[in-house]
Amino acid sequence: MKKKYSIVLFLFSITLVWTQERKLPIDTTVTTQHNVNVKGVSFSYTATTGTQPVWDEHGKPMASLHYTYYKKNNVKDQKSRPLLISFNGGPGSGSVWMHLAYTGPRILNIDDEGYPVQPYGVKENPYSVLDVTDIVYVNPANTGYSRTIPETGKDVDRSKFFGINADIKYLAEWLNTFVTRNNRWSSPKYIIGESYGGTRVMGLALALQNQQWMYLNGVIMVSPADYKVIRVGGPVSSALNLPYFAAAAWYQKALSSELQQKDLLDILPEAENYTINTVIPAIAKGGFITDSEKNAVAEKMAYYSGLSKKEILDHNLVVPTSYFWKSLLRERGGFTIGRLDSRYLGIDKQLSGSSPDYSAELTSWLHSFTPAINYYLQEELNFKTDIKYNMFGPVRPWNNENDNTRDDLRQAMAQNPYLHVMIQSGYYDGATTYFNAKYTMWQIDPSGRMKDRFDFKGYRSGHMMYLRKEDLEKANSDIRDFILRTQAKGKSAKY
Repeated sequence: MKKKYSIVLFLFSITLVWTQERKLPIDTTVTTQHNVNVKGVSFSYTATTGTQPVWDEHGKPMASLHYTYYKKNNVKDQKSRPLLISFNGGPGSGSVWMHLAYTGPRILNIDDEGYPVQPYGVKENPYSVLDVTDIVYVNPANTGYSRTIPETGKDVDRSKFFGINADIKYLAEWLNTFVTRNNRWSSPKYIIGESYGGTRVMGLALALQNQQWMYLNGVIMVSPADYKVIRVGGPVSSALNLPYFAAAAWYQKALSSELQQKDLLDILPEAENYTINTVIPAIAKGGFITDSEKNAVAEKMAYYSGLSKKEILDHNLVVPTSYFWKSLLRERGGFTIGRLDSRYLGIDKQLSGSSPDYSAELTSWLHSFTPAINYYLQEELNFKTDIKYNMFGPVRPWNNENDNTRDDLRQAMAQNPYLHVMIQSGYYDGATTYFNAKYTMWQIDPSGRMKDRFDFKGYRSGHMMYLRKEDLEKANSDIRDFILRTQAKGKSAKY
């Protein structure tokens, strides 16, 4: 018997997948051309985004830092064109915040008060300072697209990156390479740092000067974090919060009608004077303050803070900021207020408690910043990668020991008559408060002989004051004026 055979053909669709490690090139650039209209004047600029190595003592790469560099085209005198070097803080934060919302040529698609708007994306920044200075935004190790080499494991010497002094040392070295590669040694130079970036740029001012022989014209601190005050506790650290309490309570309409009828800038000097002259001495007396004085101080603190006298007495005059964020509106709608910007409101699981469940302002910001920076770098600047952009990178534990950055800045200023300092703060910032920033400014130069080289600018917004359109324009204008005013213009560097 014959057998019949049937042949069945199967067609396979084969997809070839080329696998490779998910790593950035250690040293690479992508360059694109763009146009922007700033203050009514249109001009073209070159955007270069890429990676540049951090070299170890043997000349081998131990990290690769991602950066974005904007350079205005058709500049006649490139030697006198300033360079602004921009850092954010954290520590562990990418440069996204000031890059895509403050000084750069493109900013977030948000509303006029800084809240997210869909579709997410970016738009032209009509207030960018690119008209008067070129700008480079730097992502320290493990932030943004920047990574250590290797990225993880026991072979990473974390002591070279993740601490106040290590951070300053390697970034100063990296900037030397960047300035050399881009032929910017003759340019007037400025460094700007936000939040922890304030500590970073105070230290960098001296490190650049004494280790790299690179002299600056200006240091700009945006909502600076000074670890000589923040989180250390004690009478000064605690008392300095009161003017911020007054500002946030005024914005939330939680003060008495007498104070609410006044303008914010009429109230704050009162609260500042009371803090310096009364609250600090009162807290310093601790448990040996008289009952009558303690009651009088608590009553006045309640007047300026919107909290009750009992709440302040219950805390022995030392009210944690977390309690303030949770409690200010507990009986006035039941909302919490934001840590970094107390204009923002949050909803907790329950009204009771001593601190908010989450940061209302930070979740709002991440809502709009994260999709925008990923879209912008990949689609508009054409930097293609599968690497995750770290809004906040793995940099902890962070070594805070031997923090001499405040005195580093003083010494850099003393050695360099060209060097000026400007501080920018939002009145509604409860993390690095505006009055804390003022106090830092007062303490940098105890002699007072250089105080004419300091400027303080306050804004009616929070930690990232530039998210509010009115302050975006004003704060950029203040930077523009600072840069134009502090260029040497042929004047000798001497006393």
